[in-house]
Amino acid sequence: MDAIDQRIIGELRHNARANYGDIGGIVGLSASAVKRRVDKMVTEGTIRGFTVDVDPTVEGLAVEAYVELFCQGTVSPKELQRILLTVPEVIDAGTVSGDADAIIHMRAKDIGALEDALERVRIAPNVNHSKSSIVLSRLIHRPRD
Repeated sequence: MDAIDQRIIGELRHNARANYGDIGGIVGLSASAVKRRVDKMVTEGTIRGFTVDVDPTVEGLAVEAYVELFCQGTVSPKELQRILLTVPEVIDAGTVSGDADAIIHMRAKDIGALEDALERVRIAPNVNHSKSSIVLSRLIHRPRD
């Protein structure tokens, strides 16, 4: 990926609906040249998709929490992934260093729904306990994948 590809990605991050002609005018290429580069980056997996960032509260997901997950014994990342994929309120998760085995980002419509989702995570095999922190206010949101 060269500097022009990086500038194209920057423009698409700013506005994924921008047309190739407008992007080309900014980066100094024709619309067809921009399209070829974008198509190549999609094919190579550099660009994984085009999306829209919707406010979750508009979709009824008003409660947000971060959850530290502690497992008993050794649990593989694939096994944790399998468990967490069954809980739709889990919107992001990763294994981490430190005391916890994983950090989970969850969204639910209300506290009751969050509690139900947390219970589904906690009863999974090899899960010992969790530690939850409910988000009171979001300070920074930078949508980047």
